[in-house]
Amino acid sequence: MWVVLVRLSALGDIVHTWPLAVSLKNAMPSLRLAWVVEERLAPLVDGHPAVDATITVNTRRWRRRPWSPRTLREIRAIRQRLATLGPELCIDPQGVAKSAFMTFLSGASRRVGLARPWRREALAGLAYSEKIRVTATSSHVICTNLEFLKCLQVAPPDEPPAPDGRWLLSSSHEAAHAVPAPGTYALIFPTAGNPAKGIPASILAEVAKELVGRGLQVLIGWGPGEKDLAGDVAGRVGPGARIAPPTTLKDLARLAAGARLVIGGDTGPIHLAASLKTPTVGVFTATDPQRNRPLGAAVEIVSTVPGDAQSTNGSAWVGRGAPPTSAEILAAVRRLKVV
Repeated sequence: MWVVLVRLSALGDIVHTWPLAVSLKNAMPSLRLAWVVEERLAPLVDGHPAVDATITVNTRRWRRRPWSPRTLREIRAIRQRLATLGPELCIDPQGVAKSAFMTFLSGASRRVGLARPWRREALAGLAYSEKIRVTATSSHVICTNLEFLKCLQVAPPDEPPAPDGRWLLSSSHEAAHAVPAPGTYALIFPTAGNPAKGIPASILAEVAKELVGRGLQVLIGWGPGEKDLAGDVAGRVGPGARIAPPTTLKDLARLAAGARLVIGGDTGPIHLAASLKTPTVGVFTATDPQRNRPLGAAVEIVSTVPGDAQSTNGSAWVGRGAPPTSAEILAAVRRLKVV
């Protein structure tokens, strides 16, 4: 039986969906799983041990030119590929209009999404033939995702399992740029896709200076549009800190796996680092750490979210907290006992 899993983006959300893919396969070993994902994030899915087929889409380009011949041609091709698989079940833990569109496109007789208020967008519900009501006692997003095991008549676990991303390191891929020797550097991410999740450059510079003083090199990670901010942090630190090289997703995985320590806000790279068993400090200033924290034995959380309020409606946003202090972040680093 083919099952289609629709989780298009983003980096951290895909990491948090890996346990669902693994659990589906464990529940029904004969099941074949096709994962629909955005092209730019396909390396996080293609090759996963629980995934039998990767179907890539480019919804950003489609939205820019929805009626162009290229868009229509690509949508037809994806629909034909899904029809060839003939899935009986399609599940959509993302719960937004673009993922619901892919769920509808699957042609599966059972198209399952989350009920409100756990689903992010009400409109997405039009694509579903069934809706899952979340009964998990844990509010973590991984537990919410695992509610889809009910589609196979399997009871979800009470506690969220930690994602395991070490499969990303099994290929012979070599990084495009030279990086320090494993275990000699800390990797710090000053910002995220949502600027409200970022950590002030002045605070991170204080943290980085302390790490340099303890003998670590510090690399400042960055993504699209973030290089200047990374340079600002590195410039405040001076010798011992530098901007990380540009990375592909596979490069990023190897860079995070080789770090002695990773620090960042609620951003995809810290979830990836934790899945690689790298000691990780996650700093939460605007999103619910009970729902979104990275999981693992070597993870520490710093939260300035007001009251650590737990979200109940599937949204990670709970309001901006005060900036963290460097002392709070360094206390979390000491708890990890890595420097």
